[in-house]
Amino acid sequence: MADSIEQRLTDLGLALPQPNKPVANYVGAVTAGKLVFVSGHGPYRDGKLAYVGKVDSVVPVEEAYKAAQLVMLNALASLKAEIGSLDRVRRIVKLLGMVNSDPDFARQPDVINGASDLLTKVFGERGRHARAAVGMGALPFGITVEIEMVVEIQ
Repeated sequence: MADSIEQRLTDLGLALPQPNKPVANYVGAVTAGKLVFVSGHGPYRDGKLAYVGKVDSVVPVEEAYKAAQLVMLNALASLKAEIGSLDRVRRIVKLLGMVNSDPDFARQPDVINGASDLLTKVFGERGRHARAAVGMGALPFGITVEIEMVVEIQ
């Protein structure tokens, strides 16, 4: 039986993917006491990169928002693999959202809202978090968005 957080995802028409294998020498998530540190994740769908390119010359802001949502689904999949059930989440503590940005692009917060909006829809008040949304000159493999997060568990 799906946990209630996964049911909320289903109700939104979303599902957790299988966690992606790390692309280098790291793990998807690490638990330290009551905190879980989730590694930076990218916009993978069915094992392939779904969003590649700079915002907003190649990828428009609206598509980059969707990329951030997909990245968060991937991060949540790694979180679930680490802790067993997303119902154990006490609080989403912090996100670091990185946007592969054109030099003059300044709407990174609008992009990372794709992840933040998803978290608050699914976790409610427990999903409200501290956050940084920053522009990067490049991201691995040219991905549009990368997000890492810190989560407190019960």
